[in-house]
Amino acid sequence: MYARFFKRFLDLLASLLLLLLLLPLFILVALLIKLDSRGPVFFIQDRLGKNLKLFKVYKFRTMTDKKRSVQKVIGKAEGVTRIGYYLRRFKIDELPQLINVCKGEMSLVGPRPSIQEQLEEMNVDEKRRYSVRPGMTGLAQVCGNIHISWSERYKYDLEYVENVSFLNDMKIILRTVLIIFLGEEKFINEPLKLRETQ
Repeated sequence: MYARFFKRFLDLLASLLLLLLLLPLFILVALLIKLDSRGPVFFIQDRLGKNLKLFKVYKFRTMTDKKRSVQKVIGKAEGVTRIGYYLRRFKIDELPQLINVCKGEMSLVGPRPSIQEQLEEMNVDEKRRYSVRPGMTGLAQVCGNIHISWSERYKYDLEYVENVSFLNDMKIILRTVLIIFLGEEKFINEPLKLRETQ
């Protein structure tokens, strides 16, 4: 019942309220981004959602428009703007995805939406992560995120898919809040245990 109805209802209610409450912050961040570097306020990219449906994900832009090598972006990596570092550190760059949640393309909690190229690297079992809406945060994101391999992230995604519940979502949201203040590194070796659903 939760996965089929209440989860979407809570997503819609929470995203609408948060968008209203965070509007002043959005305006401030937009001004800081424009003052800090050239380029648009938002970074928009095609991602794969539930049932492999393509949609455009929204993020505050944190990178410069200069060409750079493809690599993991951690901390003050090449191309990250001054304001972008802080937006990434405190996950503020992800907040525009509340719009995606409101539109029904994403959920507050679920596997992170992937780019199309990643699909080619997944096996049949790993593709089950697309049976639910992607999330702004997820089990993999609170158990190491960028510090763990893709195969490990997919395992966490599948564990979440198999145990979708209100309690598990609340656990992940609470851990996300802790990570914002304490940093991801403190939770790499402390995986979150989900309560198994029947």
